[in-house]
Amino acid sequence: MAAMTSSARPLLNRRLAEFGTTVFAEMSALALRTGAINLGQGFPDTDGPEEVREAAVRALRDGRGNQYPPGPGIPELRTAVAAHQLRRYGLSYDPDTEVLVTAGATEAIAAALLALVEPGDEVIALEPYYDSYAACVAMAGGTRVPVTLRPREGRFHLDLDELRDAVTDRTRLLLLNTPHNPTGTVLTREELTAIAELAVERDLLVVTDEVYEHLVFDDAEHIPLATLPGMRDRTVTISSAGKTFSFTGWKVGWVTAAPPLVTAVRSAKQYLTYVSAGPFQYAIAEALALPESYFTGFRDDLWAKRDVLASGLEEAGLTVYRPSGTYFITADIRPLGETDGIAFCRALPERAGVVAIPTAVFYDHQDMGAPFVRFAFCKKTSVLEEAARRLKGAGTG
Repeated sequence: MAAMTSSARPLLNRRLAEFGTTVFAEMSALALRTGAINLGQGFPDTDGPEEVREAAVRALRDGRGNQYPPGPGIPELRTAVAAHQLRRYGLSYDPDTEVLVTAGATEAIAAALLALVEPGDEVIALEPYYDSYAACVAMAGGTRVPVTLRPREGRFHLDLDELRDAVTDRTRLLLLNTPHNPTGTVLTREELTAIAELAVERDLLVVTDEVYEHLVFDDAEHIPLATLPGMRDRTVTISSAGKTFSFTGWKVGWVTAAPPLVTAVRSAKQYLTYVSAGPFQYAIAEALALPESYFTGFRDDLWAKRDVLASGLEEAGLTVYRPSGTYFITADIRPLGETDGIAFCRALPERAGVVAIPTAVFYDHQDMGAPFVRFAFCKKTSVLEEAARRLKGAGTG
C-alpha cells in the first residue's frame, strides 16, 4: 500500500531536513562490505572490567532493575556519581536533587537542550562538533552558532576573541565539549577561566560534555567548568560510563547541576526514554567506586595506543595532531596530495582496508574541515598495528 502523503509538505520535520543517515552508519556499512578495519566509530573492541560485567549479572539475577527504576536513576548510582564528583574535583552535589541518570550522554545532551532552549535562542558550539549537537539544537528550535577550533602548533586552538564576538543578545547557551571530540583538544585552565568569565558577564547557561574526562594525556588536565567561580549554578555537566568503562552498549549517562537545572532537564528527559538500563545502573554504581589504579591503568593503556596509531599514521605520510584527550586522532591528508576528506574516507576501505571518518561532517563550515579525517584508537594494539601497516602498504605513505 502506498503511504499517504501530502504533496505540499515533506514527511520529515523541517528542523531535521538537513540531517540524513549519520556518517557513522555509512562508514560502518563500508567496513562490513569490504572487511576493512573499522577505526571510524568510537567503540572499543574489548569489554570493560569483568567485575563490572558480573555486577550487572548479579543485578539481573537478584531482580534489581528488571522493572522500571526510579525516574531520576537508582539511588546507588546517583550517590556514586556524587561521590565521584566530590572525590575527583571537589564538587559537592546532592544525589537526590542534583544528579540525574540518563540513557547515555546523548540523551542527556538532548534533554538539556530541549529543556533549556526555545525557538530563536542561539546556541554556541565549538566546531567541529559531535554530530548529535546540531540535531538536538535543531529539535529544540534553536540556532546553532559555530566557533571554529583551528589547527596550530600541533593542536586545535580556541580563539577566545572569536568566542566572545559570537555572543549576541539572543545567545542562551554555550555547548562545550572537553576533552574534545573529534580534535582531541583539552581546554586549558586559562581558556576555561575566560569562558567562565564570559558566561557570568553575559548571563549564559553552559552545557558541558565531559564524557572523556578520564582520558587525558601528556601534561593535559581535565578541569570541569563547574569548578570555576560563578559556574556551578549555571552549568549542566554531562558524563557517562560508556567511554570510561568500555560498555558503550549499556547507555548509562548522567547530569550533575544545581536543582533548578536538574529539574528542568528531568522535565524533558521523562518524555524521552523515561528510564533505561535498570540492572546496568547498579553495575555502574560499583564501577565508579573502582580503585584509582583502574582509572590510571585505563588511561595509560589508551595513551600507549594513541602513540602506536599516531606513529603509524605519520609513517603513512599524514600530518597527525596527537590528541591531549579522548580516543580519537585527527590527521591532515594534504601531504598525500588529497584535499577532500569525504572522498578520501569513502575510498579508503577499498584502497587500504581501513575505515576512518571525514571530519568535515562535524563542521558547519565544511571547507574548514575538508582535509581532516578522524581515526579511533580504542582498539586492540594488534589491530592498530595492522591498520598502520595497511595504510602504509596501500601507498598512502
